[in-house]
Order: sequence, then structure tokens, then C-alpha cells
Amino acid sequence: MKIFYNIPRLLISSHKGGAGKTIFTLGLIYYLRSLGVNVTAFKKGPDYIDAGWLSKISKTPCRNLDLFLFDKEYNLYSFYLGSQGKDLALVEGNRGLFDGLDVFGSCSTAKLAQILKIPIILILDCTKVTRSIAALVKGFIEFEKDIQIKGVILNKIARPRHENIIRASIEYYTDVEVLGVIPKLKSLPQERHLGLITSAEYDEKNFLEELKIAIKENIDVKKILQLSKETPPIEINLFSMNSERAFDKIKIGVFMDEAFQFYYPENLEILIKMGATLEFINSIKDKKLPKISGLYLGGGFPEVKADLLAENKELLKDVKEVILEGMPVYAECGGLMYLGEKIIWKNQQYSMCGVLPIVFTVEKFPQGHGYVIAKVKEKNPYFELGSTIKGHEFHYSKPLEIKDLKNLNFIFELERGIGFNGKVDGILFKNLLATYIHIHIFSVKCWAINFLKKAQEFSP
Repeated sequence: MKIFYNIPRLLISSHKGGAGKTIFTLGLIYYLRSLGVNVTAFKKGPDYIDAGWLSKISKTPCRNLDLFLFDKEYNLYSFYLGSQGKDLALVEGNRGLFDGLDVFGSCSTAKLAQILKIPIILILDCTKVTRSIAALVKGFIEFEKDIQIKGVILNKIARPRHENIIRASIEYYTDVEVLGVIPKLKSLPQERHLGLITSAEYDEKNFLEELKIAIKENIDVKKILQLSKETPPIEINLFSMNSERAFDKIKIGVFMDEAFQFYYPENLEILIKMGATLEFINSIKDKKLPKISGLYLGGGFPEVKADLLAENKELLKDVKEVILEGMPVYAECGGLMYLGEKIIWKNQQYSMCGVLPIVFTVEKFPQGHGYVIAKVKEKNPYFELGSTIKGHEFHYSKPLEIKDLKNLNFIFELERGIGFNGKVDGILFKNLLATYIHIHIFSVKCWAINFLKKAQEFSP
């Protein structure tokens, strides 16, 4: 079924990563919500941390839009799912506007903007530059067709004279309007090895109030709202996604806390739509697993909370026992690390679950970062033998020691990505599948039903 759909919408992008897109988007959402505007947010690309922040501030799940992981039709469908009933949809891009997988900008933020028919605002890092910013903006306008750069925000402005010459240069050499500036802020969240610290770990009240004042005093929000309404309808294909409730008696445990919070909303939603009940588990505080038939361990920062995870010996033991009993368990990245013997973090060793004979160490630089293409080379409960799946990885950890390597059953052969050693990923043990790869249900559509079928078999 196809429909024509329209909603006020804007895409926040930049000429590069680290220019201030996330901070501006969070501030704008927070300010607009204070005015009574019902805002929803989207993040372009496979980013859990920014999406977590956007979810928390908008008070609605932030969905990831990604032209590599799933096709145009499912990106439009995801946009529809996340924006129904809202007043405004904000999409935060990643990297620079035209940055993609190749020289043609495949899967870039600009390509997504074309599909969504969405006006673009650029956040510009103005550090140590003045008139040259106008040349940058002029080049962005002319670089690709069928995109609408409607305004710019000047970030990291040193003083009024700095702002004035940049503003005058942009408005003299281009037709793009300067919509305001972002002054220097004092209370920004800290960063760590994967970017901003997660929204679960930070008391954002002070920095949000500072941002709110900065947006109110320095940004033409009225003009931004006007631009968001200058959009044509887009054609949406509505999908059913196997939503018949065939698994009403199945309960799936999901780790959700400061150590584990990296889940795509659609992955959890599809389990619920198919009838399963989700039981959220705090890996730090809960001592026992609830009565469940399957367990989903997402990514996160187990290394940062490794001392607290290691102290919760009761839960570690419980997880190991249910895996040995044959409970279906699906573990991604941080969940994979939790199931190993130890995590080494900042020269300290912390004992983990011990299901997998692996010692993980966390390095200062990424050990795997980017999209993954994997061929399924071994029979398993979740993916068809011989099929190819797409996902992404972003981990600073790596296996330091793998005991009994010859007897570990790796089910993925990597065509793209790093995984364990640049060649393989996905350890299958009984009904446990543990991998560095994060998957999205719109890309790997068989995962949810296969996971729930296995849980149904295990269910007493």
C-alpha cells in the first residue's frame, strides 16, 4: 500500500563531522519543546550515541535512516513510522553532507536528503576562518543537484567582528541565509572513545538550559520553522513486517542500563508486534534473570562499567547457566564482551560471564569501525545458510586471547569489515550467537521471526 505523506521537516548537516550538528539539534529540540512543538528526531547512519541523546531530549524514539543498511523504500517507511502525529521531524546527518562510501557519495546524507525532499541547514565550524566560509557554502550549493540548502548556522564564533565578516560574506556571495550563531558553551557533555558519553550517564539539565538560552537569543527559530514547512509530499510504501502476533506467550529479556543501551527501536518493536513481551534487565543491579525464553544483549560500554558488572556475580552465573541449557541468546558487540572470560580496561582485569573462552582488551583506537558485509557460511538458528547480511561495527575492543580457537564455530565470513580478525565473526555456541556486528531488522528481515521461533522451542 502506498500513500502520499507530508510533514514539516528539516535536515541538520555540515561540511564535516565534529562541527556541532548534535549539540545544535539537541538545543533546537529542547527549545521547541518548551514552546509546545511536538518534535521527533532521526539520525542518519549507524549511530547509537547521538540517537540516544536525540531520543532522550525529544521524548520519542530516534530512528536511524541508512541507505547502506536498507533501501530507499524502508528509509521512507522508517521516517513515516517515526514522524506520525508529530509537528516537526528533524533529521541529523552524519559526517559532511556529501560524504559517502565512494567518489559518487553513495549513501551520503545528501542522497538521503534527495529521497526525503527535505530542506537542509548547515552547521559551519568557523574556527580560524572568515570569508573563506562563503566559498565553502557557494561550493556546497553548486556541488550536487536536487538538494535544498536553505540556511546556515555559524558555530565557534570568536567575537562579534568574526561573526559580522562571515555573515556579510555568505550573504554577499550566495543566496543562503545566515540563521544565527552558536556561542561558546560551558556545560557540554564530555566525550570518550566512541563520541559523546551516553545520555544514560549524564545529567543534562544544566547544559540543556544553557543551550536553550543560546538558541533563543542567537537563532532565528521562527525562520527555521517557516523553512520546515516548505516541503512537498513524499510517497511512502507501507510494509506489514510480519506483525501477526504469533508469539504471545514468549518473553524476551533485554539488557537495558548504563552499560548496555545500543538497540535500534525497530528491532525491539518488531519483537513486540509479533507478540513477544520484553523484560528489561539491569545488568548492574538485577541479581537474577526473570522468567524468559530468550535473551537479547545489545551493545554499549561494558568496559566503562566493568567493575560493577563483575561484582554482580549472581547475574553472570545465571546468564551462563541459561546459555548452557540452550536458551536462545543474541549478543552484539558489548553483549559479546560480557560473555567472554575477562575484559581488560585501563590496565585492570574484570571477570565476565565465561561462556566464551575469550579475553577482550579495549584499545585507544578503533579496532573495527564501519559497515560490514558478511556471508553466512555455517548452519545456525538465525540466518539462512549461504545468505549475505549487512550490518555495522564500531568497537575499540579486540580479542587479546582466544582459548581453544579451533573448536569455536564462526558462522560469518567477512566480505567487508574487521570482526574478530578481518576474516570471520559470529560465534555460535549451542543457541547463542555472539558477534561484533550490529544488525537492523529492515536489513535482516528474517532475524526476529527466527529468534522468536527458537525462543518458542525453548519455552517451557
